[in-house]
Amino acid sequence: MTYIRRVPMKILVINPGATSTKIAVFQDEEQLYKLTIDHSAEELDRFERVIDQADYRREAILSAITNAGYRLSDFDAVCGRGGLYRAIPSGTYAVNDRVMRDVEAAPYGEHPSNLGAYLAKQLGDTVGIPAFFVDPVCVDEMTEVAHCTGFAEFRRRCLFHALNHKSIGRKAAQQLGRTYEEVNLIVCHLGGGVSVGAHQHGRVVDVCNVKDEGARGMARGGGLPVNQLIDYCFSGKTRAEVKKTLGRRAGMFSYLGTTDFRVVCARMAEGDQQAAAAYKALVYQLAKDIGTMAAVLHFNVDAIVYTGGMAYEQSFCDDITAYVGKLAPVLRLPGEEEMRSLAEGALRVLRGQQEAGQY
Repeated sequence: MTYIRRVPMKILVINPGATSTKIAVFQDEEQLYKLTIDHSAEELDRFERVIDQADYRREAILSAITNAGYRLSDFDAVCGRGGLYRAIPSGTYAVNDRVMRDVEAAPYGEHPSNLGAYLAKQLGDTVGIPAFFVDPVCVDEMTEVAHCTGFAEFRRRCLFHALNHKSIGRKAAQQLGRTYEEVNLIVCHLGGGVSVGAHQHGRVVDVCNVKDEGARGMARGGGLPVNQLIDYCFSGKTRAEVKKTLGRRAGMFSYLGTTDFRVVCARMAEGDQQAAAAYKALVYQLAKDIGTMAAVLHFNVDAIVYTGGMAYEQSFCDDITAYVGKLAPVLRLPGEEEMRSLAEGALRVLRGQQEAGQY
């Protein structure tokens, strides 16, 4: 498909997360505007399913860009973060009707990032501009053995913060004076959701699935004891209630009633022992995940990389490193490169440097 190209080009970027919707405006590679729209647990708890949040988040986005002095017609494209779609290779994809149907039906699972492409398409269609998504959480580069489980009818899915993992992996390799394809890294995305991945010569060959296993997140349970989980599922709760609880009201929220890591740290500083205990458990679980990924890489690790919003807390990273620091050098690259990566993915297609994939 040929796109109308203006110079310079403006891209609206949308990144829905577990506790916020991030938006940004790029003019070519230059970021002109960025905003994080926070959503409280009480606000999101009104919605039964992720798709039910679409109107709420869309109106918040429109209000934000209007207040910033932009109109949708100012943009050449809208690019959203991808979500739980079918497993696909890394790349930039045009949002088509099949994507929209999968977001609405959620056959591959519920996740706030599902809405990125959906909202991009809705907003883009109102003014006739293209919508894209880049490196969704379902990018799958895992080895066949990594997909195996302890039950023949179950297969591990590859679900993680692929966009930020890939971008930060390249940035970390650059700091090491090498290419991404030359290094082995353990990348730890520490945000509203957490994921720890083994990057082997440019491919994420194993990763802790953010919905099924590994450390708890701020609102997600991570790995849970199987027998207790079975009992919980058959305790009179519906399937929808269980998925909602474990996906949005578990994790640190179930212990402390907050999904804001800054609040957790503030409560610890005030001497809150419950907050301190929950924090220590999170550190412990993340350290175990890092150790697991080190084994995947045969303990041949060039660096452990901390990224995401929680990585801004130096002491938090130091506490994890106290467990795993002997494995490899540590790099702290707080925040994320997701917004820029989304914009750059859209720009590559608009400039004709690559073809948009078809989902």
